[in-house]
Amino acid sequence: MLRAATYESLIGLLSVTGMRVGEGIRLNRDDVDFDEGVLTIWDSKFAKSREVPVHPGTLDALRTYAQRRDELCPQPRTASFFVSAAGTRLVYNTVQPTFSRLARDAGLVPRSERCRPRLHDLRHSFTCTVLLGWYREGVDVEAHLPLLSTYLGHGNPSSTYWYVEAVPELLALAAERRDRAQGARP
Repeated sequence: MLRAATYESLIGLLSVTGMRVGEGIRLNRDDVDFDEGVLTIWDSKFAKSREVPVHPGTLDALRTYAQRRDELCPQPRTASFFVSAAGTRLVYNTVQPTFSRLARDAGLVPRSERCRPRLHDLRHSFTCTVLLGWYREGVDVEAHLPLLSTYLGHGNPSSTYWYVEAVPELLALAAERRDRAQGARP
């Protein structure tokens, strides 16, 4: 029961925040500020730390998980927010194969040996969803991209622009916006 609750909550958190897998695994109890609605990510990629604001619904889900975790594992052997059935911190070498099995059981199939569902794809999906929403809403993506880059923990916005090139619909929307802007010029 704890294992199911842990993976449901971890995968849910990764999908709605775009956090890196390692950031979720390294999240400690003290890193979740339920009062402020912020997760603190310490020493992530490039030794950067950041605060990640989360939606109230996400906080409710994390709070529910924490209560369930504490009922099922009242004396964990770690300060980790997400714990294994043994009360220890999760490790990537267990998390990714578990996700792969869950994805397979859900009917997701690899397109090829090299192209299979991965936890990191949730980060990609999150970023693309945000960017698509901004383009569809007419948001000034170029002005907002540094905010998204900071939220994701990217070193610079060019790392985030990669997502535009990687998704045909995003590339088409960006090109359409560029063409409209060029057509408006005298």
